[in-house]
Amino acid sequence: MKFDEFIGEIQHRLELPDTGRTLRAVRATLMTLGERIPAGNAEDFAASLPIEIGWYMTGAVHEHGQRFDWREFVERVSEITNEDGADAAYQARVIVDFVRGAVPESDFRQLRDQLPESPDDENWGKLFELTDSGGWEARAESDPGTDRSQ
Repeated sequence: MKFDEFIGEIQHRLELPDTGRTLRAVRATLMTLGERIPAGNAEDFAASLPIEIGWYMTGAVHEHGQRFDWREFVERVSEITNEDGADAAYQARVIVDFVRGAVPESDFRQLRDQLPESPDDENWGKLFELTDSGGWEARAESDPGTDRSQ
């Protein structure tokens, strides 16, 4: 997939009015994920993405392997995108769901393995709620409204 196709599909799914906001959402989500996971995992994950997109997980990150939970992830993404927390969380879920189809299943599993999903731990399961419910396409078909709750 090429950069323009990737960004265009994300823009469509997020229903954002312009490419700038779409790029900010993608950059914020992938860069913040890149900060959370080890560098080697980020490189593996990014290798299947368009080079300009993959760079957000690797070249744009100053320190990989930081420890933070879902709540702090949403705060960081929100700060970068200048969106409220609910919108930032929704955008991250949609982006991760889309990226799931662009990377090998083993790389996606490796990403999930790096992020504790238990509500009693770091609660990263919230990032994968859309993916686990059948993905954006299934939700769009069954429910034209969107759930933007954190």
